[in-house]
Amino acid sequence: MAKLIGPDPEGDWDDDRDGQGAPAAPAAETTAATAAVAARVRLLMLISGLTTLVAIAAVFGVVGYRIFHAGGNGAAPLAGGVVALQKGARVIATAVAGDRIVVTFEAGGATEIRTFDVKTLKETGWVKFSTEP
Repeated sequence: MAKLIGPDPEGDWDDDRDGQGAPAAPAAETTAATAAVAARVRLLMLISGLTTLVAIAAVFGVVGYRIFHAGGNGAAPLAGGVVALQKGARVIATAVAGDRIVVTFEAGGATEIRTFDVKTLKETGWVKFSTEP
């Protein structure tokens, strides 16, 4: 199919065209202004790109630091131990609170709570509850 050519537009909005319908050559000042704007846009894009790269590197740095300095939160060696209680003592409850194991037991009519470190299983504290006579 052949392209249909319509009539030339009429009106004063067509001032930038020469008499044969082709655009007129841009003025030198317009070209210089356009080049200045393009150079500024390139500079801003360069700054934006470098800022993005620095931000991505910072995120990867933090993630890498947290992975390699986990502080032993990964597969830690198993610790085992025996806690000696009084004869006739009975464990009532156990719980984990943060990095502590809490054991509640009853011995000789008194209730006692002992706390142990999760990683080493060493006793970190105790509380004994007794009734007044």
